Amino acid sequence: MSDMDAEGTQDAHDTPDAQDTAKRLRAITDELSDRFYERADVVRTLVVTLLAGQHSLVLGPPGTAKSELARELTGRVEGAAYWEILLSKFTAPTRMFGPIDVAALARGEYRQVYDGRATTAHIAFIDEIFKCSTAALNETLGYLNERIYHPENGGEPIRCPLIGAITASNELPGGEDTAAIYDRLLVRIEVGYLEDPSNFAALVRSAVSRPAAPPRTTVELAALRHAVAEAVPAVDVPDGIVDAVCTLRAALRRKELIASDRRWRQAVGLLQASAYLDGRPAVAETDLSMLTHVLWDSPAERPTVEREVLHLVNPDAKEALDLADAIEELEAQLDAMAGQSREALSEWVIRQAHNKLAMAGKRLEKLREDAARAGRSTAAIDRVTGRQRAVRARVLTEALGVDASMVQAQL
Repeated sequence: MSDMDAEGTQDAHDTPDAQDTAKRLRAITDELSDRFYERADVVRTLVVTLLAGQHSLVLGPPGTAKSELARELTGRVEGAAYWEILLSKFTAPTRMFGPIDVAALARGEYRQVYDGRATTAHIAFIDEIFKCSTAALNETLGYLNERIYHPENGGEPIRCPLIGAITASNELPGGEDTAAIYDRLLVRIEVGYLEDPSNFAALVRSAVSRPAAPPRTTVELAALRHAVAEAVPAVDVPDGIVDAVCTLRAALRRKELIASDRRWRQAVGLLQASAYLDGRPAVAETDLSMLTHVLWDSPAERPTVEREVLHLVNPDAKEALDLADAIEELEAQLDAMAGQSREALSEWVIRQAHNKLAMAGKRLEKLREDAARAGRSTAAIDRVTGRQRAVRARVLTEALGVDASMVQAQL
């Protein structure tokens, strides 16, 4: 890149409007992370995906706030048209993209009504995406791929204003047809039920309490669209980042984890969006952590992808993942001891769990300090720290009988 090009990139990102949009989106990310327990990484990933103009899949069981989070995020974009649908094998394309205008049909005119449907949405939430009917499959692919819809009467294709779709499913695709849709969802995020008993207790209390209205930052639709179309693509991608991506691809191929060239190319936009959200004019190594949500097909592959990414860009986080293995082993031991006496559980805590969890917590704290001081991402370390706190909370409540409402003060 020439000096003139680099200067243009800097200017495009550093305009006051671009700075304000990024600042607002960071505030929205923080506010939603505070509202939705144990979802900070999910929230940030969804915002980055939207900024990149890409689609995401939130994979997890029912009742994990997938649709609520999508609605709340979209509600922060003033002026945006939002559309959502729960798909089934019997969902007709016209229900998604526009029903037939019955009044016009009575006059002998064949017309569809597009208002309030996918064809007019800026952001879409499609639940149970892999239950897409065979009849709607091609139109859904065209909608996600090219942002177009072909009317039922064979007229000119309609260009849709879609910025990005958030999709959700309780399961992975089961056939070749839906696998085509799965491939078009660049970002895949796993969610589960709350793990930390203190967060669960707070969730239960929120059902009966009337908390003060939380802060509610918003961003204008025009500002978001400008960020997607202009500011994010203007973020510089240094040669060192290109080299790191090539190194990562080779490492994953050695483990027989193959992603398409299209997926790698689209992932660059995610790296740019991550840097933009953080207020940086160029992609840095810390942004490569976004690739942990892109380069796996099955959840079983995700830990391998995460380790390879973090091995490349963040040695602190790689050690954190090793600590995560030890924490997971302790949780498995706790599960295996279900039904044993309180005395046996207490002895296990004294002999094994307490010291191991305490040592892991201290080491994670030190790793986070080192990473922050070096300017590296702490996202993976924070996730492992959350697991450590959740397992320790389970130990306190299930093995020692501490009241869940008192756990937070002891962590």
